[in-house]
Parts: sequence; C-alpha cells; structure tokens
Amino acid sequence: MDMVPLRRALLSVSDKTGIVELATALAGHGVELVSTGGTAKALRDAGLAVRDISDLTGFPEMMDGRVKTLHPIVHGGLLAVRDNADHVASMQAHGIGAIDIVVVNLYPFAATVAKGADRDEIIENIDIGGPSMVRSAAKNHASVAIVTDPADYPALIGELADNAGATSLATRRRLAAKAYAATAAYDSAIAQWFAFADQGERFPATLPLAFRLGETLRYGENPHQSAALYLPKGPAASGIAQAEQVQGKELSYNNYNDADAALELLTEFRDGPPTAVIVKHANPCGVASADTLIDAYRAAFQCDSVSAFGGIIALNRALDAETARAITEIFTEVVVAPGASDEARAIFAAKKNLRLLLVGDLADPRRPGLMVKTIAGGLLVQSRDNGVLADVELRQVTKRAPTGRELADAKFAWTVAKHVKSNAIVYARDGATAGVGAGQMNRLESARIAAWKAKDAAEKAGWDEPRTIGSAVASDAFFPFADGLMAAVEAGATCVIQPGGSIRDDDVIAAADEAGLAMLFTEMRHFRH
Repeated sequence: MDMVPLRRALLSVSDKTGIVELATALAGHGVELVSTGGTAKALRDAGLAVRDISDLTGFPEMMDGRVKTLHPIVHGGLLAVRDNADHVASMQAHGIGAIDIVVVNLYPFAATVAKGADRDEIIENIDIGGPSMVRSAAKNHASVAIVTDPADYPALIGELADNAGATSLATRRRLAAKAYAATAAYDSAIAQWFAFADQGERFPATLPLAFRLGETLRYGENPHQSAALYLPKGPAASGIAQAEQVQGKELSYNNYNDADAALELLTEFRDGPPTAVIVKHANPCGVASADTLIDAYRAAFQCDSVSAFGGIIALNRALDAETARAITEIFTEVVVAPGASDEARAIFAAKKNLRLLLVGDLADPRRPGLMVKTIAGGLLVQSRDNGVLADVELRQVTKRAPTGRELADAKFAWTVAKHVKSNAIVYARDGATAGVGAGQMNRLESARIAAWKAKDAAEKAGWDEPRTIGSAVASDAFFPFADGLMAAVEAGATCVIQPGGSIRDDDVIAAADEAGLAMLFTEMRHFRH
C-alpha cells in the first residue's frame, strides 16, 4: 500500500509551533481532526472544527490528563492492519475507526530538568500516552503516518497538496524511523536523569546515550574515512561543538578534535592573565601568558614556530585587531576565542579559509562529566580529568625550596602538561612554554625532544640561550628513573614538578638534591592518551 489517503488525524502536541498551519491543511483535505487538551483549544481558537479525544473513546480525560489516549479505540485505530480481515472484523465489532495520521511531540522533560524543577514536576513531565501513540503509529507505518517534529510539517503539507491528501510509503517510513529515534532519545534522557541525578549513580548498569546529527563532515582523520559531528539531545554545556563559526570553510574532523584540545587547555586559564594556546595534532606546541594578548600570542608562537604553521590558536580574551594581524602572518587553520572585535573580524575576513570560532564564556575546568572512548567491542568511560592545582597540596621533597619565579613557572608548566599526550614533559619560563615533549614511549625521550625544540626555537629567534635555561619542568607522571631528570638538568631546568609515587622516588630526589634542583610532588597524575 503506497499512497494512503488521510481521513482521520489525531493531534496532541506540547510544542505547538506550526500546528495550526498543519491542521488547517489537513482540514482542507477533508480530514477529521481529533485532539486533546491544550492542542484542541489552540485549534478551536484558530477556528478549526475539532473532535475531543473523550468523544472518540467514550471516556473523559482523567487523572490530571495522565489518562486520555491510553485506550483500545485509539491504539486499535493505530495498530490495525488494514488488509487483515480479522483486524477489520475486530474494528467493526468494537466500533473502532482507523486513524491515518498522528501528530505528537512529547512533554518537555529535558527542558523541565534544565530549568531546575523539583522532583514532582520532573516526574509529571514524563510522557506516557505520547510515546505509546508514537510507537503504535510507527509500527503500523504501512498505513499510518507519524509526525513528531514540527520541522517536518512543511514537507508533509506539500506532499498532501501534491497527492490529493494522501501520504506516500517513503514518507511514512522516513517519519517512522525518526519517530523511534525520538522516543529512544526521550527515554534516554529520562533514564539518565534517574541514574545520575535521582539515584546518584556514577556508572549505571545501562549507559543510555542519545545524540543528534549536527553535521556530516567531509571525511574523518583520513580521506578514506567517513565522519560526522553528533550533538547531545537536549541542553548541553558550551563547548567547541556549540561554538559560533563566524567565517571560514567548514570544519573537518581533525579541526574539531584539535580545536577541542585547544579549548580544553584554555579553560585552565579562564581566570588568569591574557593567554594564548597553539595546538597541533591535539598537542600544545606553544602556550604563554602575558600582560597583553598580542604578547601572549607572540611568546606562544616563539616556543615552536615550525609546529605553529597550520595549527589551532585559542585565546582567553576577545580577539583584538593587533593580535588578529599577527595571526594572519602565517597559515592558521582555526582561531578560537570568547569573542572578537569588529576590526579583528574585518582583518580575518581577508583570509576566507581561516575559521574563526567564538565560544563565549569559557567553561570551568573543574566541571564534572564523562569521557567516552570506543574500543573494539565496547566503550571505555571515565570521569573528566578535572583535577587542578588549586586542589593539590604541593609537597617540597628536595633540600632546596623553589624561588617565587620557579614556583610560578612550575605551576604554569604543570597546567600545560595536563593537556599534553603522555609521556609528557613541559619546560616553562616566565609564563611561557620553552619546550614540549609529547607522546613518546619513554619519559627520557620526551625530555630530550622538548629540550631540542627549545634550542631550535632559540636559534630561530636569535636568542643567546634556549628558554629552558633557568626553567621549571613538569612531568605528567613520575620519573621512574633519574635519567629523565638528568636530561632536564642538562637542558638547564632548575625546578621540577611531578606527581611522585615511583618505587625509585628516593633515588630521583637524591639526584635532584645533588644537582641543586628544587622539586615538588603533586601526588596527582595527568596521563592523556
């Protein structure tokens, strides 16, 4: 059965956007309108003839509206197979009329939770009759059209106009698929609230997740991979996925991944001085804080000007014209900032492929949340690494205490190292990274690579010495041997900050004392894979 002419419609919506226009179109094709509560009132107020659901079922709406559509007259009219003789006989025997289209959207559960409603109000906004009708109609999509999204109204009105008030099987199948996705997402939101908010579970026995397609991307990490961006159903915290793209070509999978890494690191400095973060392949290659944004950007760029080419830049202040001009001196993929001046936007407009993302207020680095990673056959789920230095009591383990400048640089290096792929080594001096070693299979190589990068940066900038001289060095995990520490000493570091916890801590501390270093233990590790 391809084309099904509509004779009776059941309309019951919480979101009344466009419902009068749709109902008017239905009525124009001679369709009987059956409705409930507030929807019926809205349609009558628009001058449409509407039959109450209680008139159809012979039972009044009762129990504060909890029971109104849960009735055999309704579900028989939805579920009956029209070319099944037994079904048709049952309909005739019990006075059940066919319902050819259902227009339903559900109680605003997620919005009720988001506004901070109390538990009783949240429970009352769990829709029962609506999802039941949606599922019944969607199951019988061979004969019944189910519409759950006001965005589908215009296309449906057009199809009815083109087909003398009938729907096509292709449309009904598409709407049925969308309807089941809608009820799945709705149930997911309810299950999440019960698990996390109501029951306080960290890892529920079933993890219900629901996301909607944001956009299909050109490709994934590599051109032979397909990719898409999905967004949470319902309210979501502000992040790179919610950023406003002011200009530039569409973002790629890698752009999103790298921009997210840059923004996550930037949030650590949301309450600090002007700070610039430059990221390449999801690793920071330069980070600096200064009195002005332009000075912060220049210092971050000088850390590794080679890697900065084609990178992602994130700023914790609104982009100004001077910084915008400096950024356009080299090729940059994406710039992320809370805002941008009109002059800065005009400067970027000349670089049509440069993406500018505005994220508004930066998120709290301490915010809770879950991180999900796919593995073959399953998911790994963990809480966000929201540990910050303010939550740590630093412990001096060497004879020498750090100077004030060393302590400031150690804290800066530690904050950056949290966002560098393990094994991570970060040298910092005067509020800027001096060298970053990332993603190596051992900590010694990371220390050497970071030092080599610092020497290379010094040569390119024409400095007398690399910025690792007199620097503080941070390690995301403990030094298992003194060799990594000695590599930092050779690079010129005078202060070390690390978690500690190795069975050879005493040996490492002794080596630090012998070298005249100051060393601090955080007793908090920041592995990032």
